[in-house]
Formats: sequence, C-alpha cells, structure tokens
Amino acid sequence: MNIFLTGFYVLTLLCAVLFVYTKTSLKPVNDVGFLGFQRTYLFVYLLAMGGDWLQGPHVYALYESYHMSTHQIEILFVAGFGSSMIVGTIVGSFADKYGRKLNCIIYGVLYGLACITKHFDSFWILMLGRLLGGTATSILYSAFESWLVYEHHHRKYDSELLGNIFSHAILGNSLVAIVAGLVAQFFADRFGFVAPFDVSLTVLITMIVIVYLTWTENYGDQSVNISQSFKNAFTAIRTDHKVLCLGAIQSLFEGSMYVFVLEWTPALTPAPPQVSSQRNLLEDDKQMEDGHRGTIPHGHIFAAFMVAVMLGSCIFKLLSRYTSIESFMRPVLLVSALSLLMPILFPGNQLIIFIGFLVFEMCVGLFWPSLGTMRGKYVPEETRATVMNFFRIPLNMIVIFILLQNLPLKVIFQCCVFFLIMAAVFQQWLYNLLSRWKRTQGVLRV
Repeated sequence: MNIFLTGFYVLTLLCAVLFVYTKTSLKPVNDVGFLGFQRTYLFVYLLAMGGDWLQGPHVYALYESYHMSTHQIEILFVAGFGSSMIVGTIVGSFADKYGRKLNCIIYGVLYGLACITKHFDSFWILMLGRLLGGTATSILYSAFESWLVYEHHHRKYDSELLGNIFSHAILGNSLVAIVAGLVAQFFADRFGFVAPFDVSLTVLITMIVIVYLTWTENYGDQSVNISQSFKNAFTAIRTDHKVLCLGAIQSLFEGSMYVFVLEWTPALTPAPPQVSSQRNLLEDDKQMEDGHRGTIPHGHIFAAFMVAVMLGSCIFKLLSRYTSIESFMRPVLLVSALSLLMPILFPGNQLIIFIGFLVFEMCVGLFWPSLGTMRGKYVPEETRATVMNFFRIPLNMIVIFILLQNLPLKVIFQCCVFFLIMAAVFQQWLYNLLSRWKRTQGVLRV
C-alpha cells in the first residue's frame, strides 16, 4: 500500500471520530423550514462542486498526455485565471442585476462546454476550454454564495445558522470531492485521462435541470446599471476596512491555494532516473504496478487532500463554539504558511511534503466556512457578488504572475508562503478592528 492511500485511511478514521464527537457535543438544529432550505441549497451546490472536482485530479496529467510542455500547461492555466480575472467582475455585477439563479445555470453551461474541449489535443481548443472554465469558476465562487446569503436573510432564519450551512457545505463538498477523486481515478485508469471530464459533464447537466426546477430567483440592486454597481462595490471596499481586509485575505489565500493546485503534482512526483529522460511522454499514460495511470496516484492523493479539508471543517465547528472566527483564523493562516515550507525545506522527500500538504488542506477546510461566514456579516447585500468578484482580480493576478515567470518549484512555494503570511497580517488587522468596535459597544468576547 502506497503512502498516499495510507494517509487517506488514517485521515478518514480521524475525521470519523471528530465528526461523531462534534455531532454529539453540539446543539442540534430543529427548525424544519431551515433544514429543508439547507438541503435544497446543499444538493445543488454539491452537484456543482462535484462537476468541478471530477476534473481536478487529472487536468495536469491530461495535458501532459497530449505532449504539452510544462510551459504550455502553465500558459493554459494562465488563460483560465486570466478569463476569471477579466470576465469575473462583470459576471458578479451581472448576477446582482439579472439574477443569481440565472448565473448558476450559466455556470453549468460554460463548464460543460469546457469539458467537451478536453477531447481535443489542439492547444488552441484546450485554450478555449480554459477560458470557458475560468469564467465558470468566477460564477461558482460568487453567485452560489450570494444566492444563499440573500435567501437565508430573506426567509428570516437565525443569522448564526448561516455558518452552519457553510460548515455543512464544506463537509459535504469534501465528501463529494473524495468520491469524485476515486471515481475520476477509476475512469481514468480504465478509459484514459479524458473520461473523468465526461462524467463531470453528466453531473453538470443534472445540476442545471435541478436549479431550473427548484430554485427561486433573487437579485442584488436591480435599480443600478453595471457601471454603478462597480462604483458601489469600490465604495464599500474603500470606506469599510473590514471588507478590505476580507478581500485581501481572500485574494492572498486563494491565490496561494490555486498555485498549490497547479504545483502539487510536480512537487510530489519523484524525479525520473536519468536513463529514462529520453522516454516518450506517452509513458505517463501507462498503468503502474499498483493499477493507476501515471507516476503517482492522482485520484488517491486528491481524495486524501479532501479528507483533510473535511477534518478542517469539523474543527471549524468546534472552534466556533469557543472563540470568534476572526480570532482563530489568525493562527490558522500562519499554520498554512508553515505547511507549504515543506517542499522548500525538504525537496524530494515525498512523505514529509505529503504531510505538509495535508496540513495545508486542513487549513483550507477551516478557511472556507470562516470566510463565507465573515463575508455574510460584513459584505453589503446590494453588491455582494460584485464585491466578491472584485477581489478575484488581485487573486488571479497573483496566479498569473507566478505562472508567467516560469519560476523554479522552490521559488513558487516561497511566494505562496509569503502570500499566506500577508493574509495572516490582514486577519490580525481585521481582528483589531473588531476588537476596537466591541470595546466601544461593551462586548467582552472577541
């Protein structure tokens, strides 16, 4: 049994124990209306994420199997992040004005078309796929959350329960990702690296149908045009330092996370022997002795990462019970920076690097529900999607800058560590702002 599968089993056991503990120690939610609303949202959201996760483990490997060089692969990823950066802010304003439900449907259509392009080994067709996928991703991380927050407040549910939905979303998202990683590995081993993208297309079509039939439409401020929505979002960022801090944390952490997504494969792949340097790239598509395609089991590693995310989600519930999110996210961001030091300090040590990456993914599991809950408190409803996508500009600029430099792997991870440390600095600023406000209000707990 390889270390990646062992890590998956060990983390699964730990996560199961922690999940049972949190289930028994925390007060259950008994609001029937809220529970129905939560199920409606989570079912659609998890289908959307499932369509995304099915593609994740084998994107890099698929491009390699098409004889793409490392630099060509980086250019393809730059195209995706570039489209997210340029189109993303417009898409956010479009969602606020014309409807979040409509944008969620558009997400499924664009990402489905991106899956179809994976059948072609043409660099330019794959480029088109990345452009479509990048635009879809910007919708995924704004329209769905904006729809949820509006409906939650509109139906007058307890504001504290919003964090409960985000926590369940991350927990379910992790389970879906684990299954997606194993399913993707199964289909890739038997039908090649393109097969997981066909499965993803099927899931996305199902999601579109369910959104159309079951969701109601909601909006931001329909009375303003898109340019005015931009101005309002910028004003909110400029005048409220809490929104500024949240945006900076989002950009720095997610930028590092996306770079990590692109670089974990080469970081964990053993250096090939010199005698094999002349081998054809098609050898990467052959099955290894333990039954998977490629030099490392991408699906198994991906599944282990997602169990770590799920573990982080369970820890979020416990920490939220005893302290504020603004407080505990400070050490979480510092730990995430330390975890990505492993490929810098121990290059080539597959076990230590893998453990460091698992710790980072656990921090990701803490980050998502924390950020979602804080945005629900501080970002204005009228321009929510626009503000969220506004910060995708620096986020994608971080990723594009690193990829275009064609930097050594060690330098790339050094940049990620720096960005995560800066995110911790902004989190400390946010904590200080909240502390000052609570002292003026006579609130003791921060």
